[in-house]
Amino acid sequence: MFLRAVQRARAGGVYRLAAYQTADSGVPARRRLGPPGISHVCVRTSGRQDGSYKSSTRPPFLVLSAAAFSLFSKLVEDKDEGLTPAEENIIYHLKKAKLIIMKGEMEEAEEILHKTLRLATECKSKRAIIYTYDLMANLAFLRGQYDNAEKLFKTTLVYMMDGGAKQDDNSFIEISLKLASIYAALNQKDLAVEGFQFCIISLNEKIEKEKELPEEILTAEEKTNTRLLLGLSLDSYARYLVANSQILHAQTMYEKALQICKEEQGELHPQTVNLLSDLAAVLEAQGRFDEAYTYIKQAHEIAQKTEHPNQHVILGNMAMILLHQEHLVDAEKIFNEALAKAEEKKDLGSIYYIREGLSELTRRKKNQEENL
Repeated sequence: MFLRAVQRARAGGVYRLAAYQTADSGVPARRRLGPPGISHVCVRTSGRQDGSYKSSTRPPFLVLSAAAFSLFSKLVEDKDEGLTPAEENIIYHLKKAKLIIMKGEMEEAEEILHKTLRLATECKSKRAIIYTYDLMANLAFLRGQYDNAEKLFKTTLVYMMDGGAKQDDNSFIEISLKLASIYAALNQKDLAVEGFQFCIISLNEKIEKEKELPEEILTAEEKTNTRLLLGLSLDSYARYLVANSQILHAQTMYEKALQICKEEQGELHPQTVNLLSDLAAVLEAQGRFDEAYTYIKQAHEIAQKTEHPNQHVILGNMAMILLHQEHLVDAEKIFNEALAKAEEKKDLGSIYYIREGLSELTRRKKNQEENL
C-alpha cells in the first residue's frame, strides 16, 4: 500500500511549481520534550499516560536532517562529477535557502526555493530538480504543511524513479522514511506503519546482501551510512510506537537502534545519549524502574562527560524515575538541578514538566508524612 501510493503519484504525473500551494500554518503543533531534512527542530508531543517527563528533545517520529543521507549533501559532493555552471548556481541558491531555514526565516527560504526550481527547470537538470523538490518538501514538513510535504516528497521519488533509482537506494529509503513520518503526523496509521516497516525491511535485506562485498566494490563508509539509516529508521519507528502505546515493540526497536549507534558512532555520541534516555523512558513506562535507572544513569554520565546540550532533560528523566522508586530526597535534588539548567536555557516546556514533577514529589512527601 505504501509504495502503491508513490506509484499512483508517478502514474498521475508530478507536481509542478504552479501546483505548490503553501498553507499559512506554523510549525507543527504536536510537541515532545527532549529524529526528516534541514535541521534539528525541537518539537514536543503530549505526555505519557502518567504525565512523567519526556525522554528526549527530538521530533516525535523522524529527525529531518542534512546528514549522511541527504540529497542536498549528495549534490554538493557531486561537484567533482562535472556540474554545469547552471547547477553550480543552483547549489549556491540551495545553500542560501538552507542557511535561511536554519535561521527560521521560512517565507524567505520558500521564495528562494521557488526561484531555484525555476532555474533547475530551465536548465533541464533532473538532479537539480530532485534536490530542489527534496529541500522544498523538508521546508513544508518543518512548517507543519504535511499535505504539501507529502506531495513534494512523492514528486521527488517520481523524478528519482524516472532517473533509474532503485527502491533500496539510501536516498529513496530516506524519503520513504520522511513520508512515513508525515503519515504518522496525519494519523494515517496503516500507511505510517507500512512505511516504517518498508524502510527497516529494505535496509536489513540490503545490509545482509552487501556485507561480504569487498572495499573496492562497496566502501566501508557506504556500509556505515546504510547501517546509520537503519538506526534512524528504527528510532523513528520506535517513537511512533511509543506515541501509539506499543511500548514493548518500541523497546525492541530502541535496543536495535542503540546497538547500531554504539557500533557505528561510539559510546560518547550525542545520539547514544538520546537513545539511552528513550530506552529508559519505555522501561519506566512498563514499571521497570530499576532497569530504567540503569540506562538513564548511563545517559547522564555520558551527557556530563560530553557536555550534551540537553542535560536538563536527562536530569529530569532521572528525577522522575527516582520519584517512581520513592527515592524522594534524591529526586528532589535532581529535579532542582534540572530546573536550574532548564531555566538557564529558557526551555519553557522543560520548566513546565520539571515543575509538574516537583508538584508530584511534594504531594508524595505530604502523603508520607500523613502516614507516619
